[in-house]
Amino acid sequence: MTEPEADRRKRLAMRAWRRGTKEMDLILGPYGDAHLAGMDATALQLFDALLLEADPDLLTWVLGQTAPPDRFAPLVAEIGAFARARLQKV
Repeated sequence: MTEPEADRRKRLAMRAWRRGTKEMDLILGPYGDAHLAGMDATALQLFDALLLEADPDLLTWVLGQTAPPDRFAPLVAEIGAFARARLQKV
């Protein structure tokens, strides 16, 4: 049985905010809040897969310390740019 789209978006929002490390909560949570509603099925699938990755790996990717896998590179770049823009507003 497939997950209803509204339920999937809620699940992804919760997973973005409850990562296990505060750093990734503060990076992925606001990104999810701002973008989940507008994601198409392909983008949702990629974000879902990204959220399965370990926080230490995600953090080094977003910070540009290590390169993410090719399939995540555009999404990680977008998340990093979003996080940096948020920090500049503070």
